[in-house]
Amino acid sequence: MSLYKIDDVAKECGLTKRTIRYYEEIGVMPSPQRTDGGTRLYTREDIDYLKKVVRAKEVLGFSLQELHTYVATADALNEQRFDYQQTTEVIERIEKLTKMETTLDDQLQLIEQKLQSIHAVQEELEELRERVQNGIRRLEGLENDT
Repeated sequence: MSLYKIDDVAKECGLTKRTIRYYEEIGVMPSPQRTDGGTRLYTREDIDYLKKVVRAKEVLGFSLQELHTYVATADALNEQRFDYQQTTEVIERIEKLTKMETTLDDQLQLIEQKLQSIHAVQEELEELRERVQNGIRRLEGLENDT
């Protein structure tokens, strides 16, 4: 298993070392293993996890609080998936899947709220653009009259 230092992780994820440390500090990302000297060592799984966090922040525009919620929900889903795989009884499996469905619904609701905010901003910009276009047409009409 390959281990990576924070410099390598920062370059690969497009973050600063300080941001990575901060994400660990506030619980958005789990703390990696460390050497005896305290140097952080990241696994490929740590890097993939961090990339998922970065994608949620950049693509969805999540705040740090929303990121924390998103990550906690994703972690819960992973635990639930593991629990499901350990169960063989049909009734228990149905219960586990129902719990996973609820967790997924929570995550989808968070994304839906973000999409609604994005659409509201989009509508405001489209209305502003329409007013600007109307202003241009009105002024062009005045110019043609002279």
